Amino acid sequence: MYRSILFVFTFLLMTHVHAQKLPVGASSVVYENHGEPLTLFTYRPPTYTDGPVVVVFHGVRRNAEDYRNFAINMAERFKAIVVTPLFDSLRFPSARYQRGGLMKAKQVQPQGEWTYAMVPGIVDFIRNREQNMSLPYYLVGHSAGGQFLVRMAAFMPGEAKRIVACNPGSDLFPTKDQSFGYGFGGLPETLSNDAVLKAYLAAPLTLYLGTDDIYPKPSFDDSPEGMIQGRHRLERGRNCYAFAQSLAAKKGWAFNWRKVETPGIGHDAAMMFAAKETEDAIFGN
Repeated sequence: MYRSILFVFTFLLMTHVHAQKLPVGASSVVYENHGEPLTLFTYRPPTYTDGPVVVVFHGVRRNAEDYRNFAINMAERFKAIVVTPLFDSLRFPSARYQRGGLMKAKQVQPQGEWTYAMVPGIVDFIRNREQNMSLPYYLVGHSAGGQFLVRMAAFMPGEAKRIVACNPGSDLFPTKDQSFGYGFGGLPETLSNDAVLKAYLAAPLTLYLGTDDIYPKPSFDDSPEGMIQGRHRLERGRNCYAFAQSLAAKKGWAFNWRKVETPGIGHDAAMMFAAKETEDAIFGN
């Protein structure tokens, strides 16, 4: 009898915990992530019903809470849940963040260990909290987060409706003539062949660029590899898009990238997210 009561109580408690949706407004929650926990900063608008999930990826300063706050404008406008995971610099240096953990000591890592592989789990965690496993999701990253998403689009785009890379400091050109991080050079054939490049050009990637993002910042990539792509972030984004578009046309491949520019904005996440062009960058056709 006692065991039966205990079982019922435990079941009800677990059901209650499972049923807890994200609170309205700004909050945070820990996603256990298979033993490597991530703090997720969230925002649920008061007007939210069953809109999409927008996962926002922060810049090199790892200020995920700030990025959540920058994205509240998007959450309110689009009646969407915003989720901003924190990829701290201790566990996620540039090799695991900007470059997704694809390589370690010049060796390709198992796909399940890529940082990109964590994104579907984050989405399903939020879907489970919202008790709706069919919620569509969009990915938006700025600066270092934009670099993360450009490369994710190439290797593990998943089921994202749109992958929006805002003001990335460097881009992933669909060519072996540039080394990995900037292109596909140095990667094994399985990660750099024509089938991979074709799938990359078919990914739902948007390069979202501010037309004033032409001034180097302390974190600007001025390496020789970076400078080959362009003098500044705006030029690099434009060059990458033009190169990819030309390659798709030459090969007769599908090209699902988009390029959206917002006038007068520099390397500023809050202003990029608040610009009217953000809706076109995420939801436009």
